[in-house]
Amino acid sequence: MSERIRALITGITGQDGSYLAELLLDKGYEVHGLIRRSSSINTHRIDHIYEDPHKPDRRLILHYGDMSDATRLARLINEVRPREVYNLAAQSHVKVSFEAPEYTSDIDALGALRLLEAISHCDQTIRFYQASTSELFGSAPPPQNEQTPFHPRSPYGVSKTFAYWITVNYREAYGMFAANGILFNHESPRRGETFVTRKISQAVARIAAGRQETVYLGNLDAKRDWGYAPDYVRAMWMVMQLPEPVDLVVSTDEQHSVREFAEVAFGLVGLDWKKHVRIDKAYLRPAEVDTLKGDSSKARGLLQWSPSVSFPELVRLMVESDLKDEGLNPEEVMVRAPGGPAAVSR
Repeated sequence: MSERIRALITGITGQDGSYLAELLLDKGYEVHGLIRRSSSINTHRIDHIYEDPHKPDRRLILHYGDMSDATRLARLINEVRPREVYNLAAQSHVKVSFEAPEYTSDIDALGALRLLEAISHCDQTIRFYQASTSELFGSAPPPQNEQTPFHPRSPYGVSKTFAYWITVNYREAYGMFAANGILFNHESPRRGETFVTRKISQAVARIAAGRQETVYLGNLDAKRDWGYAPDYVRAMWMVMQLPEPVDLVVSTDEQHSVREFAEVAFGLVGLDWKKHVRIDKAYLRPAEVDTLKGDSSKARGLLQWSPSVSFPELVRLMVESDLKDEGLNPEEVMVRAPGGPAAVSR
């Protein structure tokens, strides 16, 4: 029997980390995850794959640690000796990064450096994946691809730009397999509740349940390239299987505004979004990123990758999940067919 491939995922309790853990377990990996110590348990996204530490031959092992702790990261790399390291840990909320720029930089920028440094001193054959972001491009005009100059517009984007270039630097300096996935926005029912897409889908469900009347949003005109998170973690894994490391844009290559997302989401339950959406300037960013749209032609050719879920399907998946969380039956509440009547009208 061949030895299992061992992978380490930082940020395993996040949206992407949970989907990636599932994918790797399905492929027979032994998965190690880094989690922060907290007085409250925040592992709900991986509860369904959690394995008791006393279980013999378990394949999901969690370790306490933090991206700000270089000593812990170095010890962990040395103890686990993974073949693949996926750095998904981050303070990933753009608006919050303006309020906590130093913390964001410490975790998102220096955290990547600490991990690369640990790998370089332990075993330079370990493969490293850095979760980069379309926020690197910022105000650069779309479509954005691997040759588009970066112009980040937030402490989050700036921090991720450092992480991108330090990954390239360690690849060039030490010959390491260190790759960047420049992933455009990707969502799912596991998206954090403070991100605009989940905020909208959750508000739709709560309004349909009679628990809420209004949702407050920021810039409705912001345009994003939204895809489905499990498609994107599949691309992460595919990047790590390449013979040589590369930096690739992963995107759907189409864009929609926040307004469109709200219109589709509310329309799924037969509601007029204009009656329930209000603008709160507190949600506007000091420096806005107006339009992001990827050009993933390189990734599609090199990886033979393509998204499997369309924009309307993505919105539907998220609304359906949040309706279930509210104790509602989506089949009874949602519009039965495009343009058709809703079963429940409020």
